[in-house]
Amino acid sequence: MARVRYGPRTEADTAAAGAGRGALPDIWSTGVAAVWESDPDAVAQVLPPPLKPAGRPLVRVNISRVDLFGSPLGAGSFAVGAQHGPHAGWYPLVMPMTTERALTGGREVFGEPKKLGEVAVERTADPAGDRITARLARHGIAFVEVRGRVSGALPLPEPAEKLDFYFKFLPGVDGRGFDLEPVLVHCLRTERVRRLESVEGEVLLRESPFDPVADLPVRRLLEITVGEKSSDQRGRVVERVDAQALLPYVHQRYDDVQQLLDAPAPPSSAEEE
Repeated sequence: MARVRYGPRTEADTAAAGAGRGALPDIWSTGVAAVWESDPDAVAQVLPPPLKPAGRPLVRVNISRVDLFGSPLGAGSFAVGAQHGPHAGWYPLVMPMTTERALTGGREVFGEPKKLGEVAVERTADPAGDRITARLARHGIAFVEVRGRVSGALPLPEPAEKLDFYFKFLPGVDGRGFDLEPVLVHCLRTERVRRLESVEGEVLLRESPFDPVADLPVRRLLEITVGEKSSDQRGRVVERVDAQALLPYVHQRYDDVQQLLDAPAPPSSAEEE
């Protein structure tokens, strides 16, 4: 009888899939990164316990594109600086992805807050300095846009380890709480850079009821860069999390399917005319 592909896999197939699930291939991406200082109170409000604010109220956005085995992939991350005990890192609030494979892999395995969206990185040649435009968009709203001109090459940094914090959980089937105890994940990446340039420009945060990043305004822009980077990825569960303390933050992960709390605003009378 012919093998039915939805049937059970062999032990060897299952073991191979498990071994490769947490590892990323050596792939280089082209991306724009911006870092700024925002309002300390706003940053503190978005951090679920046991995460605490870092020493500075930093916000970071990464917007990248990569040719993944012949298929274009756009990937973004909007994160705030955070602290977990002695560990300093970043807590992503939203990570738009352009493909379902990139979405489910990170969300189901690591607990990354990935959502399907539009990601664009554009570079246009210009004698005065190449123009850079990078955007994150969902539901027709470009809620983050970074734009400017390339102003010069930067020294290449040594490979560096960067830490992201994720919460991995399953919402309850009855709509209340969680089915399993949520956990806090440390995701460590070793980042390598083979090209890096500075950009003189600006970061625009547009109002979106689905992705309200405009609540974390740019108070002082620290840097914008464009570069080519590659990184690996290693995650581990570090502790169980108080379900009741995490529950008020679950809306960060999912859009409200009934749009009761994040429905688009009705058109104004002027727009109707």
